[in-house]
Amino acid sequence: MKLFAFALRPYDELGYLDALSRELGFDYGWTADYPTLENAELAAGADGVSIITNPMTPELLSAYARLGVRGLATRSIGYDHVDLAAARELGIRVAHAAYPPEGVADYAIMLMMMALRKVKLIARQAAVQDFGLAGKIGRDLSSCTVGVVGTGAIGSCVVRHLQGFGCRVLASDPCPRDDVRELARYVTLDELLAASDVVTLHAPGLPENHHMIGARELGLMREGAVLVNAARGTLVDTAALVDALESGHLGGAALDTIEHESNLYYLDRSRDVLPNRDRAVLDALPNVIVTPHMAFYTADDVEGMVRSTTSALLAFSRGEDSPYEVRA
Repeated sequence: MKLFAFALRPYDELGYLDALSRELGFDYGWTADYPTLENAELAAGADGVSIITNPMTPELLSAYARLGVRGLATRSIGYDHVDLAAARELGIRVAHAAYPPEGVADYAIMLMMMALRKVKLIARQAAVQDFGLAGKIGRDLSSCTVGVVGTGAIGSCVVRHLQGFGCRVLASDPCPRDDVRELARYVTLDELLAASDVVTLHAPGLPENHHMIGARELGLMREGAVLVNAARGTLVDTAALVDALESGHLGGAALDTIEHESNLYYLDRSRDVLPNRDRAVLDALPNVIVTPHMAFYTADDVEGMVRSTTSALLAFSRGEDSPYEVRA
């Protein structure tokens, strides 16, 4: 079996993929370039293609299918960037990644604490030698009610880890879990928004979840509450969020993912005029933290991403099932 990996990072992913090739016995090719119609021929002779959060259009999928590719794996938990209908029509099986939930869960809790303690404002002012205290008073996480939206692997891990802070935890999910019920109280989304000091999102980026947090939902949130998103940018209506922040209704936001972020991460765009006004507006606000979609970025998680997607492509090449296959 041979796979070809696009947008493979030589400073971390490549080492894990190379070790796996020796452990599991397969050949591979790779490039650090993102997949395009112009470089699709690099996948010639490969049974499967590995990508990251790159848009997989019908045209690109068709190019791979013509080359004989029958499996596609994205090294991310989310797969909303893959046109699944087109892949099915072309006979290409699709898989996504799995990795330990602790990395993202702990990052989300870090974002909560940074927002509550106004770390961005403090750091900015310290950089210009303003060491005063005025306007910088924070809030203790332990005294907050935290609402966790989505209690899958990552959301439920957030619930577990929050127990050590002593805060009250609410949860909302269409499929409640018994283990989470022991640690948090399940309520409707509207109830959670109205009762929480911090709302953290861990729902998948499915079409039905698009803008699940819009103007109405933001209006339900407590005055001065904080919104955290370490899941998918499409969950939040950015324009409505900016309105809620500018009005002073929200106390802040901490976002590891925002709308329209494709072709930004994980590239060096330091010399470019970015086509993302939302990010520029959010980044300018002293009470908003925006990080570049890297909550997952730990050694354990990166190894898990490469291993799970590679094992899925190997299974596809053998005509076998994989727990990582996207069946929606």
